[in-house]
Amino acid sequence: MNGPEHGLSAAHDPGTTPGTGGDAGTEGGASTGADGGPGPGGGTGFGARLMAPLLLGSVLNPINTTAIATGLVAIGRDFGVGPSGTGWLVSSLYFASAVAQPVMGRLADLLGPRRVFLSGLVLVCAAGLAGTLAPGFAWLIVARVLLGVGTSAAYPAAMAMLRAEAVRVGHEPPRTVLGRLSLAALGSAAVGPALGGLLTATTGWRGIFAVNVPLALIPLLLGLRLLPRDGDRRPPGDERSARRTPLPELLRNRPLARTYLRHGLSYLTIYCTLYGFTQWLEEAHGYSSLGSGLVMLPMSGAAAVCSLLGARTKGIRAPLVTVAVLLALGSGSLILADGATPLALLLLTSVLFGIPQGLASTGNQAAVYAQAPPGGVGVAAGLQRTAQYAGAIAGTGVLGLCYGAGPTDAGLHRLGAVTGAFALVALVLTVTDRALRTREQPNP
Repeated sequence: MNGPEHGLSAAHDPGTTPGTGGDAGTEGGASTGADGGPGPGGGTGFGARLMAPLLLGSVLNPINTTAIATGLVAIGRDFGVGPSGTGWLVSSLYFASAVAQPVMGRLADLLGPRRVFLSGLVLVCAAGLAGTLAPGFAWLIVARVLLGVGTSAAYPAAMAMLRAEAVRVGHEPPRTVLGRLSLAALGSAAVGPALGGLLTATTGWRGIFAVNVPLALIPLLLGLRLLPRDGDRRPPGDERSARRTPLPELLRNRPLARTYLRHGLSYLTIYCTLYGFTQWLEEAHGYSSLGSGLVMLPMSGAAAVCSLLGARTKGIRAPLVTVAVLLALGSGSLILADGATPLALLLLTSVLFGIPQGLASTGNQAAVYAQAPPGGVGVAAGLQRTAQYAGAIAGTGVLGLCYGAGPTDAGLHRLGAVTGAFALVALVLTVTDRALRTREQPNP
């Protein structure tokens, strides 16, 4: 897998891809018990017993990346910090996540995904308390860094656990299972601005940090009770295989590298819009924190629906082409928007960015799972998130260049032109990627 055009099935046993293995009972039944036999639910495979804690844990990183968006203005007012200062609350979590995701993935591959998963949740609880009680702005940045590290454990650990279960039961997880994991991340990220606006309006911005404590405790308790111990599902030779997949080798995997680049560009465009459009709505269009969150709510619904639809598609290339085209159209709507733009068109803009958010997440996730080497799916999944957050980090810089001292109509138009250019680059990368055309993934 390092270098040549291998297509989407090289990392799997012959004839198996995500979405082709298993039957309806396997997908929906209960998972196995900790000893590898049938669990209390009586089934085997990728059922609720395995998936519930993984899904609940996986929402924490995405929801923390976006819920802060509708609290930035209130935080800035309380601490006397301008947009350039509050931007550190966004970029600090992204920097921490970009570094921690592949590290947590490597630890999950080597030390066991359950151990890494649960340790991350403990750190999230501590970070939530630190942010809630923060006496100064610098403490908020520290809390955001800790949140970035702690929440980075769940997704790569979950992907590693799914790969271990696939080896144990002898077939890949149905693609709808991967779709649910993507939906958990996507839905929470998309709902984040509305949740942040609601918490800011009802409890103050500190509620955005405090909510992490119950949100982390629930999967922590479920994981302690339901997830199998790491030794119970590790296939023979899995640890050795992980050790034979160093990070440079993954980066030399050209299909994976293109997937990471495409994913990063897509989310650079999405996050520029998420934060830039939200701030423009509040400061240039006169919306409250809650109102701007509600305007962005269609983005949430579109992302959620399209992540489910994307998980049921038979291929990867067509949805990813659709992503780039819709991002370009959404960028055009930013160029045309101004203070007199009616609410209906603002909602349409939200939808135009929500649809590609859903399709990009499921499409690139499926590509990473298929292209990753057998013992390195944890770190490969972590690198996917690193690419996503690298795009988000770059997005904060783009916003600073486009908005300057504050959001204006002219600044929004500049932002739309820049994101439109990124969308066109993503389109070219997708259309010319031969690895995406090599193997279409059927779905049952």
